[in-house]
Amino acid sequence: MDMNKLILLGVFVVSMILMSFNFMKKKKVVFFGDSITQMGVNPGGYIKLMDSLIKQEGAENNYELIGAGIGGNKIYDLYLRMEEDVLKQNPDIVVIFVGVNDVWHKSSHGTGTDFDKFGKFYEAVVNKLQAAGIKVIISTPAVIGERTDHSNPQDGDLNFYTNWIRSYAAKKEIPLVDLRAGFIEYNLKNNPQNKESGILTVDRVHLNHAGNLFVAEAMWNTIKSIK
Repeated sequence: MDMNKLILLGVFVVSMILMSFNFMKKKKVVFFGDSITQMGVNPGGYIKLMDSLIKQEGAENNYELIGAGIGGNKIYDLYLRMEEDVLKQNPDIVVIFVGVNDVWHKSSHGTGTDFDKFGKFYEAVVNKLQAAGIKVIISTPAVIGERTDHSNPQDGDLNFYTNWIRSYAAKKEIPLVDLRAGFIEYNLKNNPQNKESGILTVDRVHLNHAGNLFVAEAMWNTIKSIK
């Protein structure tokens, strides 16, 4: 074999090796949120359950799931820690799951996030992630109370903030996981006694097993559609 053929063969082999490494590279998915996401990395949490769903579909070599949740976080907390907790991880996809504390803390802690500031910080988070070449998925907050007769004290505010997220996702053509709509629909079917918790949550907000599985399935169905 002459030298030219050897060089071509060498180039071909190296190219195939590089292609195989590229093919094997896992998509890194970071879940960016509050205590619901912080708990999601625990056994039985929605991120751990999503790992199981991915294995069931034989895609465990294609995805790496990372939780970046901190209890009590609101949208401006996410903005302030985005560089350290998300961008330094060099993720391919970021799922933003926040909003409960922005509403809930208005009454429980006297803080929360004003509506106009919520939108501005949310856009700033998304813009910075997208500027880094990261694909973004956004999720609506699910519930602060599971009653189905509109008597949960924060229903009005939660719907107000949720509608902003829906409109923003539609306007910017960002994939949306509408957990609020999904949880309401589930409770209408499975909460005939109008309980304030115990259907998908343990305490009106944080997820029980059924809630974790619901979130895992909803998020995974969107994540795997991202090319």
